[in-house]
Amino acid sequence: MYFRGNEESKVLKRISLDARELEHPKPLELAMKALRELDEESYFYMLHRKNPIPLLDLASEQNFQVLNKEDDNGDWHILITKNQEVDLNQFLDESSGV
Repeated sequence: MYFRGNEESKVLKRISLDARELEHPKPLELAMKALRELDEESYFYMLHRKNPIPLLDLASEQNFQVLNKEDDNGDWHILITKNQEVDLNQFLDESSGV
């Protein structure tokens, strides 16, 4: 888990949610709760069976950095952070193997 640029490497706290078995609206409710807990030292990782467009839109509107990617099994890996200096792709690789 690394910052871009010349800053030192730094580990961020991960808040995780596996929402693949949850029914609407539970994934969005739990994700919004997790986003309220985020600070510059943490990120949110969610595994979902769908691409959660409403969550991504809400997070982007609140100036969070967002990354979403579908894996070969059709599961979606969503990463969200307040910290604009981190490279979420590295977190994706470490968290999911995608």
